[in-house]
Amino acid sequence: MNKNTIIGLIIIFTLFIGYGIITAPSKEEVQRKKHTQDSLIALQWKIDSAAKFASVKKDTANPENTVAVANTDTVTKTQINKDKYSLFSNAAEGENKRFILENENMKIALSSKGGKVFSVQLKKYKTYDSLPLFLFKNDSCRFGLNFFLNNRNISTNDLVYKPFWYETSTTGKDSISIAGNDSIHFGMRLYAAKNDSIIDESRYIEYLYTLKGNDFQLGLKINLIGMQDISASNAGNFALDWFVKLQQQERSLKNERITSTVYFKFLDEEVDYLSESKDEEKSLKTKVKWLSFKQQFFTSILVADNNFANADIKTITEPDHDGYLKTMQANVGLQFGNTQSESQSMWFYFGPNKYKILKKFNLNLERQIPLGWSFFIIAWINRFAVIPVFDFLSSFDMNYGIIILILTILLKLFLFPIAYKTYISSAKMRVLKPEIEEINKKFPKKEDSMKKQQANMALYKKAGVNPMAGCIPMLLQMPILIAMFRFFPSSIELRQQSFLWAHDLSSYDSIFNLPFTIPFYGDHVSLFTLLMTITTIFYTKINNDMMSTGNQMPGMKVMMYLMPIMFLGMFNNFASGLSYYYFLANIFTFFQMWIMRKFVDEDAIHRKIQENKIKPVKKSGFQQRLEEMAKKRGVNPNLVKRK
Repeated sequence: MNKNTIIGLIIIFTLFIGYGIITAPSKEEVQRKKHTQDSLIALQWKIDSAAKFASVKKDTANPENTVAVANTDTVTKTQINKDKYSLFSNAAEGENKRFILENENMKIALSSKGGKVFSVQLKKYKTYDSLPLFLFKNDSCRFGLNFFLNNRNISTNDLVYKPFWYETSTTGKDSISIAGNDSIHFGMRLYAAKNDSIIDESRYIEYLYTLKGNDFQLGLKINLIGMQDISASNAGNFALDWFVKLQQQERSLKNERITSTVYFKFLDEEVDYLSESKDEEKSLKTKVKWLSFKQQFFTSILVADNNFANADIKTITEPDHDGYLKTMQANVGLQFGNTQSESQSMWFYFGPNKYKILKKFNLNLERQIPLGWSFFIIAWINRFAVIPVFDFLSSFDMNYGIIILILTILLKLFLFPIAYKTYISSAKMRVLKPEIEEINKKFPKKEDSMKKQQANMALYKKAGVNPMAGCIPMLLQMPILIAMFRFFPSSIELRQQSFLWAHDLSSYDSIFNLPFTIPFYGDHVSLFTLLMTITTIFYTKINNDMMSTGNQMPGMKVMMYLMPIMFLGMFNNFASGLSYYYFLANIFTFFQMWIMRKFVDEDAIHRKIQENKIKPVKKSGFQQRLEEMAKKRGVNPNLVKRK
């Protein structure tokens, strides 16, 4: 064997080893394959068991055999449960009872089937049609552990738990109510079996719930007692399956749906969320601190005391006719060790999306309220200006329509210096209007547009007028306008608060319901939106009349009139509190303009501009340096200036 042959064999051998390493399945892939095989085994068992069970029929011809056949049915069903649920077959059947935990804010129903939170009623709130407000109820929720046991996928959501009372004062009670600083502990236990009929009370899975008075939190500790064999075989493979169909709470199904989605926060990162406008799913591979099923004004949050290992989340839009918004799903990874007693601590928040309440947890839960977080200036305006002032005014127990009125006045007073500068700038432009029109007549041809622009700029410079001075104050006002746009639709304080003809300032007002739907408009007429649109058009006309300098940019003028009409369709379904605010803002703008026109002397402005024209134009420092350099070189400074 020569040298080249040996080298060739080594290369081939190395390639084989490298290929084997590259194509070898990962640990996760091996585990998934094992789970798939286990699931196929379990599925085949179900098919075989169902076939056996279906083959047992009553003997109608020989009634004396009926008892024997019935016994066979029972034996078969017991065997099916034992094969299906293994160690927990004794919990496959049983009465599905309800247990109530109640405080001043919530009424929580626990179900013995699954040991889960079966329904949550927020006692201080009602739906848009004045019914009790449930975040979820009946069979619209699922909550349970999923794990493998003896080649079977066990879901505790299907099994019957037993109640366990921790306080002797509540023992045997199906309904427990607390208030104030009191708290209650209540357990739901899933016991393992010693044999077909006897349970082993030393081995169980427990959901230990803790409820305090005057709170929106429900503590949950998942305890595995005597389950070390199960936890050892499922290391890293326990999953908490949480599924909820969100119910419609607000008048506008469309608005509520586009503000409902799954929010989540990684352990050391910012808050994120799935798309609100379309169905989406995402796999969160790293540690998760909390996740929530968020609606427009309410939310259900699951928070880990430490962290969840990972999570798979998903949203699905429900049909319009069944009273549901979306289906929210989360499959949360849990880590259990291999000891006699294991626990995972977490807690629920079932309550309103209220900034002050969510902020106190110091977990960024308030990020679920859309206050303009993507642009820090807008978020700051809402957090440090609008919300504190709004809360302060709310403390006087006034009607919220009056509160919005006062808030608008305060904002207009704050913005008055900016509005004044804008008006002065427009006044200067009006004074120069005849001279600008003369320049336009001097250069009527399209090819002379550059010369016309240069002449206008020379006039502005000589008169000491900045044509952009009016735009800058307007730009400074934009963040406040956008902040209001984000604040009012998300403010739960406005929910079901009436004012004038609006029954709910957080939803649209309707003075007339149409018998048909107009595309891009809707099936109703919002009066506040109409008033906002009309006043906006009037403001646009007045502003154009004041600023008009001829027939420049006619297309832009048409667009300025079309914009309010386009917004009419969008705002028709928005919160009436927002349209009401913009309407008030327009009214106060008219009032400000009237005051300024009354007290601002435009003749004095004209005299000042004429004086500026006589004064020599002040040269910039750069121009002065250029001229000095030209003098030193013996060059005529006027040539430099012309350049």
